[in-house]
Amino acid sequence: MGSIQPKFKNPATTTLLELVKARRTYYSLKPESPISDEAIEHIIQDAILHVPSSFNTQTSHVVLLLKEEHQKLWDIAINIMEGLVAAGKAPKEMFENHTKPKLNAFRAGYGTVLFFVNYESLAAIKEQFATYADKFDPFALESNAMSQYLVWTALCSEGFGANLQHYSPLIDEQVQKMWNVPASWKLDAQLVFGTPTGDPSEKTFVPLEDRYKVFGK
Repeated sequence: MGSIQPKFKNPATTTLLELVKARRTYYSLKPESPISDEAIEHIIQDAILHVPSSFNTQTSHVVLLLKEEHQKLWDIAINIMEGLVAAGKAPKEMFENHTKPKLNAFRAGYGTVLFFVNYESLAAIKEQFATYADKFDPFALESNAMSQYLVWTALCSEGFGANLQHYSPLIDEQVQKMWNVPASWKLDAQLVFGTPTGDPSEKTFVPLEDRYKVFGK
């Protein structure tokens, strides 16, 4: 299934799908960038502006941390985890042998994109469409996920490696204080990126036949 290569009307479709295939998770990174900081900003700004959201609610928000500011984020995470270990809330051996090396690997990257969702801005539309009120928060999260995926794919296209992390709610309060983030912005994910120093792990697939059906063909 899917083995026949179709002809697309627009050659850019093939390019897009190849970029989708090339986007992978890279954990081994170094603090270098193959493109300018302005180019990184442009990718993120376009994602914020053009990724769709339910009823055009535009609930996704982003903070870009580069270089020393990026390192501050992962210092925060390391310090918080060290505090949990000291308080007996996390096993020391696990922290020293697994968690801390992983956090230091994130710190070794070039930057982190912080993705937030503003759920408070949905109050009016929830009232307007009360029947679907419970759907708008999930819709907002889905829109945010699309932004994450687009930025991740575009950064990989430009020569970065990246990995997506979720350290909320542990780091939320200190992130809000450190970068003066509005309280209404709720942190969802952290996209770590840098120049890759190794290859991604092999990717395996469940048979497509188990995940896809077509009717009316």
